[in-house]
Amino acid sequence: MDLYFVRQQFTLGAYPALIALPLPDPSSSDYIPILLYKIRAHLALGDNTTALALVPADTENVALRAAAALATGEQGLEALRDLCVELEGDEDSEEWEKEIVQVLAATAFVRAGEIEEALETLSAEEKTGDEPAALLSQIYLSLARPALAQKVLAPALKANPDALVLQLAESAISLVTGSQGTSGEPYAPALSFYNEQVANPSISSAALLVGRAVVRILRGELSAAQSDLEEAESILSRAKCEQGSSDMLAALVVAAGLSGAKKGEADELWSRLLKQHPSHPMVADIGAKDLMFDECASKFEVPPRAVVVA
Repeated sequence: MDLYFVRQQFTLGAYPALIALPLPDPSSSDYIPILLYKIRAHLALGDNTTALALVPADTENVALRAAAALATGEQGLEALRDLCVELEGDEDSEEWEKEIVQVLAATAFVRAGEIEEALETLSAEEKTGDEPAALLSQIYLSLARPALAQKVLAPALKANPDALVLQLAESAISLVTGSQGTSGEPYAPALSFYNEQVANPSISSAALLVGRAVVRILRGELSAAQSDLEEAESILSRAKCEQGSSDMLAALVVAAGLSGAKKGEADELWSRLLKQHPSHPMVADIGAKDLMFDECASKFEVPPRAVVVA
């Protein structure tokens, strides 16, 4: 099995396909890197139990230990902090393993709300690797700092313009900023990236189709967006992967609401999202706004009806 292909599957969100791939022989030099991608694919789908079961109990590999710590949720935060400290004087681990530890630790810190610690972890090295740079840029985007995201990404892209993880991060910046690129069309860089990757016959990724659908929604191309989302749903259905459907459902809700779909369709999709993925950021955001509205409404007293006096 080719490591490049496995990395490509992971980067482009083809998690169900990656999970189904067999592992190489344990004596292969690619065994641990591919095992890590399979573990991370399970983590990305929220299947922490299977991810943890794949980690050898007696492993001394720092990247595998970091993956195990991430799989245990907040209980693994201290272990990840210890691993980051351990790497400072580690001359035995390879550079890619150190970068994986950085990325997994920062991911755990972000999930725990420790954003500053995540930023420090990813900025610890003098030269930022491709995946740490990509994650660092996404954190800055989440903080509404697209200029900083671009600043972090630019040198990494200059050094390695063909890195898929960096191209994916760049397309996310395009979505946030509405970048037109050289074509003058809104969101053109992001659309170009997704079109190219979706056309790749070796990749079957619902995440790619959802990404392109989001670009198309932003461009007002609702019919094309819905087609992408229906295809994404078909891929996930064939893979029996309900865990990977959260972003697809969220995008379907938006597309249905904007397109004036038949009565009740958007509400039905919203109910599915609430039931299947109650912790999705869109659900949390709208729930917080509902609560805020109710609190404000409870403080507002409707004045008595005006009476006209003759």
